[in-house]
Amino acid sequence: SPCAFSTAAQQRSTGDECGPEDPSEEPKHPLSDCALEHKAIKLEEQVRDLTERYRKALADSENVRRRTQKFVEDAKLFGIQSFCRDLVEVADILEKTAESAAGQAEPSDPNPTLKKIYEGLSLIEAKLQSVFAKHGLQKMNPVGGRYDPYEHEIICHVPAEGMQPGTVALVTQDGYKLHGRTIRHALVGVAVESQE
Repeated sequence: SPCAFSTAAQQRSTGDECGPEDPSEEPKHPLSDCALEHKAIKLEEQVRDLTERYRKALADSENVRRRTQKFVEDAKLFGIQSFCRDLVEVADILEKTAESAAGQAEPSDPNPTLKKIYEGLSLIEAKLQSVFAKHGLQKMNPVGGRYDPYEHEIICHVPAEGMQPGTVALVTQDGYKLHGRTIRHALVGVAVESQE
């Protein structure tokens, strides 16, 4: 009867126990205990899988951030590389002009104008080299050092008179580095053993 059912429901909700209940009155669960365990195990596996994917995605995004940051830093450092290459050629012309003026200006020469031109060119050259150093551009001085194909370009071989074979014996054009990266190779002559 409906009254008996409502009384049994009230007793169950209040926690009162009156005796054995009729199992046919209990509502049937759509899933059995075994099916619930199986579903819980599947959900735990999905959580582990998603957690692992999340960790990998975080690691990937951190790697991308680091690479991007390195790219930006390199762009700041080496963005002036082509400008420096052009400026190095101007430095070469200035150096050759100063050497030429030095050869013309003799101490006994009565022409003070040539001496002043030489002094001015020397000051400009020194200032240019200090500006280069300020921005990380430095001239390589390879004479006496070992030949390095990443820094030097061989234009000739010279007999090794008093020098170790494979060392740089002369430089015909200076090389330059920008923050440790070679932007112009030095044109060098390398010492070799003389063959008789």
